[in-house]
Amino acid sequence: MQLNEQRITKAEFEHVFKTHFRALLSYAFTFVREESAAEEIVQNMFYKIWEKRERLNITQSLKAYLYQSVYNESLNYLKHLKVKKEHQSYIMASSDEGEISSSKTLMIKELESKIAETLKQLPEQCRTIFQMSRFENLKYREIASQLGLSIKTVENQMGKALKIMRTQLAHYLPFLIVILSFIFHKMYK
Repeated sequence: MQLNEQRITKAEFEHVFKTHFRALLSYAFTFVREESAAEEIVQNMFYKIWEKRERLNITQSLKAYLYQSVYNESLNYLKHLKVKKEHQSYIMASSDEGEISSSKTLMIKELESKIAETLKQLPEQCRTIFQMSRFENLKYREIASQLGLSIKTVENQMGKALKIMRTQLAHYLPFLIVILSFIFHKMYK
């Protein structure tokens, strides 16, 4: 039976469907390895044939046409599946980066706040020396000269400041390690 006649009757179409469905289902399964997907592919192929029945002109054997159609539908399904997986991977990666970025930003803000709070708790001279050393990048000799202190006093005050900072920020050390790992990961990615 050929499907190239102008008017395909419903009975003829059903006969072709019933005759070839199982074999085409097995054929589709060899590509997609999922029974429900294979069934959907074969049903879609038959649906398209039914929809195009008045314009359809099959010049090769019906069986060859059906198998070629299932082959094409299977490839389209696999391409669509691949695109879908890539999109899902992209979305997951994007959302992970967004979560990491938000989490990192929150940790940085919390750490900055704790550092500022700890700095306020330092004695005035100790805080001034610490800020000049760490934020203005001045050497101990330069700090001593500007403040009229001995280098040994500057060293002692820095030691005291660092000890207080370490004690107050010990809880934040894991956060700091995570933040630094993100920074290094981005730098060397």
